[in-house]
Amino acid sequence: MISVIIIDDHPLVLNGFEFILKNTSTIELRGSFSNAKDAFDFLAIETVDVILVDINMPDMNGIDATEIIKKEYPDTQVIAISNLNEGSIALRMLKAGAVGYLLKNVSADELIEGIEAVMRGEQVLSKEMTFILTDKQDEIPTVSQREREVLALMAQGHTTPKIGELMFISPLTVESHRRNLLQKFGVANSASLIHKATEMKFI
Repeated sequence: MISVIIIDDHPLVLNGFEFILKNTSTIELRGSFSNAKDAFDFLAIETVDVILVDINMPDMNGIDATEIIKKEYPDTQVIAISNLNEGSIALRMLKAGAVGYLLKNVSADELIEGIEAVMRGEQVLSKEMTFILTDKQDEIPTVSQREREVLALMAQGHTTPKIGELMFISPLTVESHRRNLLQKFGVANSASLIHKATEMKFI
């Protein structure tokens, strides 16, 4: 049997997916969690084959959660479950290590087939996402860890000198990172950068 857990903070979604998976002979539902922390506490004790991960959660977004899961449990397969049919977010989930992206209006048969498919080494996408992603492949900027740190501090409202102080780098280096980020995201100013980076779940 395929062992599965769900991480989603919407009770109706959890209940619906639980009902489907509990009534599927090839799948064993090991747990349902409303936040990433509780799921990580469980995974520290027991590993599973597949994790269904929501994009928006109270304590961590699904992209960051997926990166942690794939680093700590590389053999576990991650499928994103989301209401967001945004190609940029789906691509970031796939880059983070997810092997699937299913919208929450997925049918029971599609959900079960998707879980079984990833265990065969296949990638699964909702039909709507397959169409959207064809136009998005080149739109996701590659951002270094250092640039992500600068982004996060900018979003918190820190000035360039303060960011330099917090990161132990010079203001000139901070400004260099900022210019690179503006170019990568295709925006003209810091406000637009923060807005776009937030939309794309970099922040």
